[in-house]
This record gives sequence, structure tokens and C-alpha cells, in this order.
Amino acid sequence: MTNTTASFADLTGKLLIAMPDLADPRFHGGVVLLCSHSAEGAMGLILNKPMSDIGFSNILGQLGIARQANTPDLTVCYGGPVDMRRGFVLHSTEYRSDDAEHHAINADFALSASTDILRDMAAGRGPLRAFMALGYAGWGPGQLEDEIGENSWLTADAPPDLVFATDHDTKWQGGLASLGISPMTLSSQAGRA
Repeated sequence: MTNTTASFADLTGKLLIAMPDLADPRFHGGVVLLCSHSAEGAMGLILNKPMSDIGFSNILGQLGIARQANTPDLTVCYGGPVDMRRGFVLHSTEYRSDDAEHHAINADFALSASTDILRDMAAGRGPLRAFMALGYAGWGPGQLEDEIGENSWLTADAPPDLVFATDHDTKWQGGLASLGISPMTLSSQAGRA
């Protein structure tokens, strides 16, 4: 049964932290930043699943963008199962460009999906902090709320240091720690009082 809009709480800019018993292997152990959330659905990026077969330099090369000496060396992550051919740059909000379109998520994060930001990053004019992903995670109306109600996800604030951390292996534990939770105390069985 889908939740109604009366019980809707906007989680845009928050983290979703997968519970240990989340069965979907695409999200197991995952940490997702919600880039948008409304009664019509949600969109987010998985922050901790690096892709081993493609890097930032590969993407620049495929797009014919020249790499410079000061081009950052970003890991490209699996952002989610939807539209895997589409790239997204999650970045700090100080970055501005007349050419690059971006969507403000909150005071800490913005999202861009244009090649203009990639050109700026390759030339060393990009954002101070950035994360790149291919694909995204999407939920239809009420779907995410149902998954949260089924104890598949914990929600937490999204500290920029955790979101932009380059050690992707520690993001899940870091997300739990931000809630004061140790992974050892999580039960795969949820109960209701």
C-alpha cells in the first residue's frame, strides 16, 4: 500500500543508508544521496560503488575533451540502475558557469549532467569538490516511503566530507556512524512495537 501525500516528508539532500538485509544486490551496502524527492517520486546517486572498468579520463576521451595537467583524477561510481549511459556530477555549490546547467539540491550540493561541467573540470576550472556517477537510482510515487517503512533504509543528514570522500569503502560505516550506530548492532530482523 502506497503512502499518501499527507504523510510525505521531503528527504532531498539526505542520505539513504542500506540496511544489511536489503536484498537487491544493486543497493546492498549502499549509501545514496537523494538529489530530489517529492510526492511524485525520488532520484538519487549511489555514492559508494566505484566502477572498475571506466574512469574519468575514459569519459573525457569518449567525449573528445582534452585532459590537462590539473585535471582531477576522479573515480566514476555506479550511480544506480536507471539510464546507465547518462553521467552526473554531484558537486559543491560554489561552482558557477554560464554554460553549465546545474540543479541546486541544497546549500551543500548541486547536480550537473551537461558536458560543460566536464570541460571545466578537465581545464581545472570545475568545482572544488565533485563526485561523478553513471546512472541513477529512481523511485516512483510512494515507493521509497514504502521501502523506508519496511526498514530497508535508514535516513541521515549528508555531511559533505562523507559525500565527497574518496575512500568509497568507508562511506556505509561513516553514514551509520553519523547516526551513532555501529554496523555490529544492526539486526537484519526489524520489529514493530
